[in-house]
Amino acid sequence: MKEKIVIHDLHKSFGPKAVLDGLDLTVHESEILCIIGISGVGKSVILKNLIGIMRPDSGTIHVDGMEFTGADLEIKHKILSKYGILFQGAALFDSLNIYDNVAFGLRRKNMSEDQIKTIVPEMLENVGLRDVEEKRVAELSGGMQKRVGLARSIALRPEIMLYDEPTTGVDPITGGAVDRLIKKMRDTFGITSIVVTHDMRSAYRLADRIAMLYGGKIIYAGPPDNFKNSEDLYVKQFTEGKSHGPIQVL
Repeated sequence: MKEKIVIHDLHKSFGPKAVLDGLDLTVHESEILCIIGISGVGKSVILKNLIGIMRPDSGTIHVDGMEFTGADLEIKHKILSKYGILFQGAALFDSLNIYDNVAFGLRRKNMSEDQIKTIVPEMLENVGLRDVEEKRVAELSGGMQKRVGLARSIALRPEIMLYDEPTTGVDPITGGAVDRLIKKMRDTFGITSIVVTHDMRSAYRLADRIAMLYGGKIIYAGPPDNFKNSEDLYVKQFTEGKSHGPIQVL
């Protein structure tokens, strides 16, 4: 499989605390990779380093063979244009209706309104929403808001989607629907997906591979079945939700 993202020996500390401590991780083209780990372990820090919100202390990130860390503005812009992001709370604009939320990124790219009129309903249809264009964000459920956030992201036709806890704050049925949508977006558009989550049910449903982050490193990675059957003490403690084991829970 073609390598889409390669992270090598990434370090990031906050004061004396090393959050990423020599992280190595490869993401293959069109795969869904779930990154799991306890709260505060640094899962979202990986995403922030990928898109330049944070800068690593050392190490490298390559996307499609281009180095992002230390790149000039032209290369960084080229790499960043490949990404779409779905934040925990969907990050929609309350002051805009659903149509304008989905159109927001397209307008920033100076796309014509005629093109936008075609794309917005198509993207909403892709995430299972119809006749919601004129509604306000507050009129939609949390699960529907996540769908709108996904429609807004895929409208820009990203090559890579980053999902930050996509099933947080929704019920299990809605969470399952969100997971199916993520898989549908991969299957429809060939999107490479990184999903940060602590929801093992979601990870098992979604992932081609799961990577567990602990102590600043990926300590175990493999297909979902490997995790279900693993005898690794760290993996077993996390997946079984045990309080006793090598993982120190504060």
